[in-house]
Amino acid sequence: MKIICVIPAYNEVNNIVAVINSVKPLVDEVVIVDDCSSDNTYLLTKQQNITVLKHIINCGQGASLKTGTKYAIRENADIIVHFDADGQFLASDIKTIIEPLINNQADIVFGSRFINKQDNIAMPAMKRCLLMPLARAVNKLFFNINLTDPQSGFRAMTKSAAKKINWQQDRMAHCSEILHQVVKQNLKIKEVPIKVIYNNFGQRFSGGIRILVDLFLAKLIN
Repeated sequence: MKIICVIPAYNEVNNIVAVINSVKPLVDEVVIVDDCSSDNTYLLTKQQNITVLKHIINCGQGASLKTGTKYAIRENADIIVHFDADGQFLASDIKTIIEPLINNQADIVFGSRFINKQDNIAMPAMKRCLLMPLARAVNKLFFNINLTDPQSGFRAMTKSAAKKINWQQDRMAHCSEILHQVVKQNLKIKEVPIKVIYNNFGQRFSGGIRILVDLFLAKLIN
């Protein structure tokens, strides 16, 4: 069973090598999609004996994941994992994420920071108490999706599931659009608990509002 891990990266020179080294032993291929970084992220990744794809302009995380996912499909990956480059996810949770796929219990698996809440008590209060509940409400209202973690970027899917999902949101709103398409395609979903290491960066309040605006506009257009 071929497992490819897709990692979008933008200006992650301080984290990318450690992330690559942590993920490498757990998958068959690591694919970094450099989203036109202005630092040395691209040069560092090219030295790591992995697959590196590069956007010539900054397109956004959603677009980078799409680029990497299309590559993984072409390379006949049986399982495609989406992982972040900022060092907040634990590579050891990849085993938990892919297990339901290996056992044919799901078509797509989402990592949730809210199943075992005691593991993620360091989540910033603004995100935990305002952004996440608001995002859950938007997902339920507009897309009829009721999962515990509405904005998890840690997911894994089968190749057949990946072929059925074609998200258009190039930036952070892609998380909710992927959820919407998964439900629309009637794919079998499972959530599993993950641990997240919160640093002094991440989604700001303004970024969360931008996600909600993008989703609202997309819903109006469609």
